[in-house]
Amino acid sequence: MTERKGSSEEMTPFWKGEAARFLRGQGSRGSFLVVGDVMLDRYVSGDVERISPEAPVPVVRVKGRRSVPGGAGNVALNLVRLGATVTLLGGVGDDGAGEELRSLSEREGIRFCGVLDPSSCTVTKTRIVASHQQMLRLDEEVHPPLPEESQDRLLEAVRTALRSPFAFDGVILSDYGKGVCFPELCQEVIGAGSRAGIPVLVDPKGTDWERYAGATGITPNLRELAAVAPGVFDGRDDGGVVAAAQEVRRRYGVSWLLVTRSEAGMTLVLPEGGVHERAAAREVFDVSGAGDTVVATLVFFLAAPLPPEDAMRCANLAAGIVVGKAGTSPVTRDELLRELGSGDFPGEVREKKVAPRDEAMARVGSWRQRGLRVVATNGCFDILHVGHLSCLERARALGDRLVVAVNDDASVRRLKGPRRPVNPQEARVALLAGLSCVDLVVPFDEDTPEELYRRLRPDVLVKGGDYAPEDVVGRGYAGETVILPLVEGYSTTALLRKSAEGGGS
Repeated sequence: MTERKGSSEEMTPFWKGEAARFLRGQGSRGSFLVVGDVMLDRYVSGDVERISPEAPVPVVRVKGRRSVPGGAGNVALNLVRLGATVTLLGGVGDDGAGEELRSLSEREGIRFCGVLDPSSCTVTKTRIVASHQQMLRLDEEVHPPLPEESQDRLLEAVRTALRSPFAFDGVILSDYGKGVCFPELCQEVIGAGSRAGIPVLVDPKGTDWERYAGATGITPNLRELAAVAPGVFDGRDDGGVVAAAQEVRRRYGVSWLLVTRSEAGMTLVLPEGGVHERAAAREVFDVSGAGDTVVATLVFFLAAPLPPEDAMRCANLAAGIVVGKAGTSPVTRDELLRELGSGDFPGEVREKKVAPRDEAMARVGSWRQRGLRVVATNGCFDILHVGHLSCLERARALGDRLVVAVNDDASVRRLKGPRRPVNPQEARVALLAGLSCVDLVVPFDEDTPEELYRRLRPDVLVKGGDYAPEDVVGRGYAGETVILPLVEGYSTTALLRKSAEGGGS
């Protein structure tokens, strides 16, 4: 048995470039079938300011609610966000949660083929979150096994999907132990994939792996591998992990196993040996859904086609991204492109400072966990000038991290008129991200950043001296509001007026 270990660059110096080229390709990047336990993930967020007088429990003052596809639905969502075409098949109950899940999936561009099961309820997980910390989870589900009638309907739906005109580039069995991935269905999918010559990957659950026999690849974590491996092995020892996985791989006749090992990274076990990949260095905020991201990214890049070793490296980068986010959240094409561009493309430092709202929330949450003081400010920043620079540098000095919220182009036009902005959002964001005093840039599309500040809740909110404290949008969500004096003679409007009048620079 040969074990290979080393940096990605030593073994496959072009893998990042190949993966990036596939992601940047025009149109759909593969068509995939995801079969498994679909769920609805709900998040109820708020603040805790007191203990209940009725019992010694915290009172959460609800500020927001959101719902996203979970389980196999999150696998499908990861694939869609990478640019793939996805068909999702699973069971849902005849209830409001099932309708919500179907609507959310279709809104994301997922072709949802859920089988209605009147005897069951849609698996729903409701998480209560306060100050970015999960306090409680409420699960609603009916325990397997599924009734025989429901199994028959699922089998027929799988057979129909596999006979459909969609030419799938890969299939994922996402088993959360809720009853959808029963043995006959798994073998139906694996057999069809084998006959079509496409990969079938399994994210496993439980100890009955006979149902997965003949799959292309299985992606257990260490605990899941230990449950089916012979004897006992040390999860910290590369050789022990490889030996255990090889025995399991041979027993069930699969081409390879990818073992996820938390902070130790991942180990891909092929017939010829193991390949170890260190975990991408990352602040871990929430591991929810990381396994979904791994299996989705794997099958996506196997369709590129990349060899399993390089697909694993892409999955490792993707997992590093999602553990830095709050709650169940998929990786996106742009996020992964930024990671793949590390060290290879100019502008990478600027891009890493730019984040959409959800990713920004996760980043700020991780800063707070480290006790850092977060400062925020906002504006159009249409023409970046010395007045902006002075304000941003002084704002940064008020804390440990500075977040700059930037109006998108449409909101600038609404606020400033049809001739603005002079510089498009991409240019404005890049210039801000290039400043050493700025730690994070977050574009927003509303007229004001109030909703962003409601979620961000900065320790300090900063605006320029042309605002009175009581007029600052979002000040109720900040620990304190600071008004900084303006640099006299510098404003975007004044500079544009001076330029139109032919004045000097």
